[in-house]
Amino acid sequence: MRLTYLGPLAMGLDHPALEAVTCDDYSPNCFAVEATSDAGVHGSVIEGDVLVVDESRSLGHDDLVVVEMDDALHLYKTFRIGPRFRLLPPGGGTGLMATARMVRGVVVHQARLALDEAL
Repeated sequence: MRLTYLGPLAMGLDHPALEAVTCDDYSPNCFAVEATSDAGVHGSVIEGDVLVVDESRSLGHDDLVVVEMDDALHLYKTFRIGPRFRLLPPGGGTGLMATARMVRGVVVHQARLALDEAL
């Protein structure tokens, strides 16, 4: 799933889904990304969701993580295998092996615009 980079959270981003998010509650190492249209409207992360990502957080098993590949940001779920990780697309599909160095950060918050606000 591709993601769009919105910027550092400390800048106080102007996004409707982040209105209820207090930026001071998060590490200065956090940034925000938005799920693109290929996320669809089914599943745990859908199109338009804004994810707060912490670059300084250690990777763990079953985390949602942001990975930079092919000059784009992508969302994966981690499955730990010894010192390495298997990255699996959140909606299912073929994964890939990775090291912690490939990961830009761990998702620490998910914000979704309420349906009545979107209309």
